[in-house]
Amino acid sequence: MPDEPHGTTAAPPGQVLAQGWCALSSLHGRIEAHIERALQAGHELSVREFSVLGVLSGQHDGDGGHLQMKQLADSVVLSQSATTRLVTRLEDRGLLSRYICPSDRRGIYTNVTPEGLTLLEEARPTNDAALREALQEAARRPELAPLVAAVERL
Repeated sequence: MPDEPHGTTAAPPGQVLAQGWCALSSLHGRIEAHIERALQAGHELSVREFSVLGVLSGQHDGDGGHLQMKQLADSVVLSQSATTRLVTRLEDRGLLSRYICPSDRRGIYTNVTPEGLTLLEEARPTNDAALREALQEAARRPELAPLVAAVERL
């Protein structure tokens, strides 16, 4: 190819795609691990627990205001069985409560308790600070800097 220096060739498209995916996966893993450490140390919460509390705190009373377990699982990117175990742990800690849907007796819904809302609000600044720190750290790595810039533009 005339535009390439002698002896070099462009990486095949599949390899470029795989490298991009690897960088994105690395960025996600670094951010999640950093936030996990901060939430565990400061609030005894995992990233997933924080996410579940956050998603469920946005619920409201009335039709369409609640999430079924499958919807919650999709929101936090977990299997339904893993989500059920997570909800059970949070319920055992008094952070969530479950109830049967009055209009569909087969549906089980979950509410964040006042204690859960308090913990979520206390943990939110920790989550936000850890996210900023993780992004700043990742931005110093040349292979991750473009992804960090893209995230910051969102």
